[in-house]
Amino acid sequence: MRLFPQSPSKTQNPSRLINLFIISSSVFTLFLLVSFFLVFTSSKLEHISSLSQDEYSSPSTSLEHIVFGIASNQKSWSAKRKEYVRLWWKNQSMRGCVFLDSLPPDHHRHANDTSLPPVCISGDTARFRYTYRGGLKSAIRVARVVSEIVALNHTNVRWYVFGDDDTVFFPENLVKTLSKYDHGLWYYIGTTSEVYEQNRVFGFGMAYGGAGFAISAPLAKVLAKVFDSCLERYPHLYGSDSRISSCLAELGVGLTREPGFHQNDIHGDMFGLLASHPVTPLVSLHHIDHVNPIFPNMTTLNALQHLFKAANVDSQRMLQKTVCYDRWFSWTIMVSWGYAVQAYGNHILLPDALPVQETFSQWKKGSVLTGAYLFNTREHHKDPCRRPVVFFLDNVSSGAGRIKSTYKKSYENCSYDMASPRRLEEVKVYSHKLDFDMKQLQAPRRQCCDVLPSSGNKVMEIEIRECKEEELIHMHP
Repeated sequence: MRLFPQSPSKTQNPSRLINLFIISSSVFTLFLLVSFFLVFTSSKLEHISSLSQDEYSSPSTSLEHIVFGIASNQKSWSAKRKEYVRLWWKNQSMRGCVFLDSLPPDHHRHANDTSLPPVCISGDTARFRYTYRGGLKSAIRVARVVSEIVALNHTNVRWYVFGDDDTVFFPENLVKTLSKYDHGLWYYIGTTSEVYEQNRVFGFGMAYGGAGFAISAPLAKVLAKVFDSCLERYPHLYGSDSRISSCLAELGVGLTREPGFHQNDIHGDMFGLLASHPVTPLVSLHHIDHVNPIFPNMTTLNALQHLFKAANVDSQRMLQKTVCYDRWFSWTIMVSWGYAVQAYGNHILLPDALPVQETFSQWKKGSVLTGAYLFNTREHHKDPCRRPVVFFLDNVSSGAGRIKSTYKKSYENCSYDMASPRRLEEVKVYSHKLDFDMKQLQAPRRQCCDVLPSSGNKVMEIEIRECKEEELIHMHP
């Protein structure tokens, strides 16, 4: 018997319809779920994007985001160190403390002095051992400033900055330098000593406390929690900065070097160092009581006040070295803005003009290594009449977007003819306010200058400007 496929009967149609309905419903439900998911995801992404934009559009780092911890003691603070801090402290935009071992006798009389940071009394450190022969146990108290300042619980902090009472900061340049870095990451920023032997003894990876250093807020908070346990392991170290760097090393954090911080482990005349500053903002100066006043015929404090006259006009250009060549007389002119101008009566190749003149003396006497520095030096001629003519800052003025700084000659009893730069009495330097953007901070370039036609024989005028793309700073035939 032959079998044929059976034709569907009318009783099967409802079942087929039900299946089709179920499938259609499932597809429609899936469509609704996918649509809802896409709408929800899109909304969520827009919200996240909005939050991200808010985060990136937040104000850039400013002084209000920095908290200072200044280490001092009652004796030095009462003497004259407070006057150095007064130079740079800005009460309306700065937060922090100067940490003393005890209150000065006249504290209550000056308690409302807003030109200085508030005084904090350091905690007791008697429980910590100190075994460095010939050192000062106060190094432990000073080291604990890094944890005690965090314990004050300031809000909206991005950076903690530490220094000594004779550390002179240039606040706007400090902010500009720190703005290069992500304050949400763990950073330890500062510099080493200028002297090879100092670094060999105390460490090449340590930020020297006198130069000042910065620790990002998240790192500082972690450091504060573990710092006392670290102190117990390092009784044999000399200074506070050694203890801080050792504890940071245990946290796995190394030093990020910034050449704008200056330890100044030298004696005598620091002219050579100041006149050859690297192409980066000047952040700090230290050991100002161990060197001669930076301007002639002034006290140390008056000389620093004079320097700040220029810093207050164009902070980021401070000490920036510009070299230009006079075609007519074949002179080499070096401008260290806001400080001094040097005029050589001959042409000098630029690489020979950049090293630091060794006008200063060694920090310590001893082996040949005590006179070895971490930068190139050049001879400072023993005969003053064979040195360049130096013009020191006299005044600074600004107007109509242009800045004029004037430099007066520092006299030496030397003979000269009319072809010598010694006939000059004054140098006028014209410039525009310098404001490094992020690219210039990360990839700095020295600026150029031109010697302008002058109406008289005793005045030279110079214009500082940005170098053209392919312009070279060199002698002209």
